[in-house]
Amino acid sequence: MEPTDPKPLTVPRLLTRGVLRRCPLCGVGGVFTSWFEVRARCPRCHFPIRREEGHWLGAVGINTIVTLGALLLTLLVGFALTWDERRAAPIFISSFLVAGITPLAFFGSSQTLWSAIDLAMRPLEPRDDIDPRWIPPPVPRR
Repeated sequence: MEPTDPKPLTVPRLLTRGVLRRCPLCGVGGVFTSWFEVRARCPRCHFPIRREEGHWLGAVGINTIVTLGALLLTLLVGFALTWDERRAAPIFISSFLVAGITPLAFFGSSQTLWSAIDLAMRPLEPRDDIDPRWIPPPVPRR
C-alpha cells in the first residue's frame, strides 16, 4: 500500500504538474500511454484527465498560444539579429522549424496543463469518482 499524503492544490503546484505532464491532482507521472495519448484516468488516484466532453478545446487553445508566442519570439530575435544584413532565409528557416516542432513537442503538456487549469477553476466533484485517499486538504488561508 503506497502512502498518501496529498498536498493542498495551490495554483503554482497545479500549473507545475500540468507543464511536467503529471496528474494535476496527485502529481504522479505515467498519465500518458505514448507521447500523444493520454490515459482516461490517473493510474494512482483515478482522477479523470478528461473531465467532460469537449475538454480538449482548452488544450488546443493553450497549444496554439504557446506556439504563436514561440513563433513571435523567434521572429523578433531573428529580425534583431539580422537587421543589418537584411537576410530572410535564417528567419524563414527558424520560423518554420519553431512553427512545426513546438505544437508537437508541447502537445502532451498542453493536455495536462489544461486539466490542471480546469481543476483550479472547477474543484473536485462527486462525479469525478476519485480515490478518497487522494482528496487534498483545503488551501490554507493567509
